[in-house]
Order: sequence, then structure tokens, then C-alpha cells
Amino acid sequence: MIEYQYNTSNFPFNKKLHSKWIRAVLEEEGFNLGQIGYIFCNDEYILEINKKFLQHDTYTDIITFPQGDLDSTIISGDIYISIDRVYDNAEKFDKTFENELGRVMVHGILHLMGYDDHTDEDRLVMRAKEDYYLSLQPVK
Repeated sequence: MIEYQYNTSNFPFNKKLHSKWIRAVLEEEGFNLGQIGYIFCNDEYILEINKKFLQHDTYTDIITFPQGDLDSTIISGDIYISIDRVYDNAEKFDKTFENELGRVMVHGILHLMGYDDHTDEDRLVMRAKEDYYLSLQPVK
């Protein structure tokens, strides 16, 4: 099950289409859907999460918390996304809000599947996967 929480103002989002897309990403990667929570929030909310759980005093666009057995094919976890950062990054990288939101959403899913972005090589793999799955994202 995929659940969505909104701790921020409204923004363009289609739960049904995004859920179908995320399920397709998981299936293509050989994983099954467990319990995934997307928590859409603002900069201040994610900053507090970052400080409290990761001891980072910086803004970020996404924080992912896996749940359950990390060796399992069943993917579960919580994905916090700052909508403020998504809007800013969309402008900064000359992308649409929808494109940048999709990139961050799939980035979180990739983390839950075990992909990392700590090294240059890892970042290249993640970016290629993000780009590929963004190409499969349904339009509104």
C-alpha cells in the first residue's frame, strides 16, 4: 500500500497515477510493494527531521527511512519530501515541478531498494535509473 500525507500546501499531484507508476518501478526492479509512506512537507519540517534523526543541520529535498528486512524483496519505508526544495530545484535545474517531484519520488524508492548515492559511481547509476523511470512516468 502507498499512503500520502501532506504537511504542506497543495500542489499538483495525482495519487492514482503516481501509485501505479511506483508499483511499476518496483515490479520492473523485481520488488514487491509493502507499506510505503510519502510525507510531503515544507523545508522547516524536513530540517527538523534531518536534525533529529540524521544530525544534519541542512535543508534537503528528501529523507528516506527504510523499514523491515533490508534483504527482503518486499519494499517498505517512509519517504519525506520537501515540496519547497522540489519547487526550488525545478527552477534551478530548469525542469517542471512535476518532473522534479517524480525524480525525488523515484529517488526515494531506489534508496528503499538498496541503491545508494555516496560515490560518484553510485550517483551515476542512480541518475540513470531516475532518468529511465521518469521516462515511464505517466502524464496527468
